[in-house]
Amino acid sequence: MPYGEAWDFQELHLQKVVAQKIALRTNPDVVVPHYFFLVEHPPVFTLGKSGSESHLLAPANELDKSGIAYFKTNRGGDITFHGPGQVVGYPIFDLDQIYTDIHRYLRETEQVVIDTIADFGIAGGSRKEGLTGVWVGEEKICALGVRASRWVTMHGFALNVNTDLQYFDMIVPCGIQDKGVTSMKKILGRDVDMQEVKDVLRFHFERIFPITFIPYEG
Repeated sequence: MPYGEAWDFQELHLQKVVAQKIALRTNPDVVVPHYFFLVEHPPVFTLGKSGSESHLLAPANELDKSGIAYFKTNRGGDITFHGPGQVVGYPIFDLDQIYTDIHRYLRETEQVVIDTIADFGIAGGSRKEGLTGVWVGEEKICALGVRASRWVTMHGFALNVNTDLQYFDMIVPCGIQDKGVTSMKKILGRDVDMQEVKDVLRFHFERIFPITFIPYEG
């Protein structure tokens, strides 16, 4: 799904959740849903609201020639890349039903990813020297950037599975000068089944968060 279309899709569902939360004030029978979307994007660079445009190293005409989109977003964090072979997760969660703590939400989302890659034999860690995301040694394997409105989250995480890491040479990933980027494929030396990764991510989200997912056709 193109990034702009996915962003609009998130905003639509965030507003659905907010509307149900407002309705709940006068009707205790209203059910406020959570949503969780997993997607791959065509190549795109996205810049968080606290990021610097200087961290995009390629000129606009080079992006056009390479077919890479570019978006300034309202999520936290700096610049990152999304593309084929990367699992991007967008949890639209009502934290009022879980806990109203964004930092805990970030840490537990990191833990979901850590537990997921561990199931594939990869040892990762979070909060490397105070930096958000999931790391394997000195290299980041998963970036996080979120936004919350009325305690409803959007944006999320990007896990490099079979991602072409050469795209990251065109940016300063997450604005961090002295760290690298890696992928499950690079570490394991083989392609990894994307659907299997998605299934394991879902399992660990349900294990760590008090949420049970059902297929959604909206």
